[in-house]
Amino acid sequence: MRRSLFALLLLSAVCSSSCRPLRPSKITIGSKFFTEQVVLAEFLAQHIEAKTGIPVVRKTNLGGTLLVHKALLAGELDLYVEYTGTALTAVLNESPNFYSQAAEQNDYSKVVYRRVRELYAERFHVEVTEPLGFENTFVLVIRGDDAKNLQLRTISDLASVALKWRAGVGYEFLERPDGLPGLSARYSLHFAETPKVMDLGLIYRALVDHQVDVVAGNSTDGLIDALSLVALEDDRHYFPPYDAVPIVRQSTLAQFPQLRGALADLAGKLSASDIRRLNYAVDAQHQDAAAVVHSFRASNGL
Repeated sequence: MRRSLFALLLLSAVCSSSCRPLRPSKITIGSKFFTEQVVLAEFLAQHIEAKTGIPVVRKTNLGGTLLVHKALLAGELDLYVEYTGTALTAVLNESPNFYSQAAEQNDYSKVVYRRVRELYAERFHVEVTEPLGFENTFVLVIRGDDAKNLQLRTISDLASVALKWRAGVGYEFLERPDGLPGLSARYSLHFAETPKVMDLGLIYRALVDHQVDVVAGNSTDGLIDALSLVALEDDRHYFPPYDAVPIVRQSTLAQFPQLRGALADLAGKLSASDIRRLNYAVDAQHQDAAAVVHSFRASNGL
């Protein structure tokens, strides 16, 4: 009986240790569904692998902001790059107007960053790390010839011709709190027809092909310069700051303490001109994102 009891206890101990779920020995980085996000995911992945040796799984082109955010909270992702203005409005559902009024213009970015960092930690147990060094804001983009011939420089200028023009936007921009409805109200924009909802990868081609006359793009898109397009100035300061920041689950940082230092290494390492060149290489020159990032890291000592 003693032998049987001992064997039972031994079996229980073995099963207890072997049946316990193993903690993953890798991390997963995700991205939204546009080129810059794929580039940034690869940028983080290559740096983390090089500096820590932690294997990284890439899950890119997942979809829009809320889908990627939910994947992070569900543990399907460990980190991805978000933009502070998007986090504030689309995820946290806070109005940027309060912060723009409460802060001096040159401190606006810092105020929004601190608010996002505080609420992400409190609500989601997610850490917002240091900004990468550039902002990617929304821009209304038109053809260069139209800008020159009609003398259009600002979004306010656009109001005079909008009634005859067709607009194209991404599905997210059509409904988000800092998107088209608020922008149209701020600038009194009324277009010839309901804006066309388009894939972000197709909006500039549609503009060049005269399928639409103005599109909502991103300030760091490489195709704006490549296709001789013009981004109109947000002269009424509608859009909040959109600093690019890696966000990571606190549980992942606890499991991989070396990850914190690797992410800190990247603070301020990407300028707007840097990311614009990387986006251009992938979008316009059709280079592989991983190769483009590898070359950038090598030439910048990263």
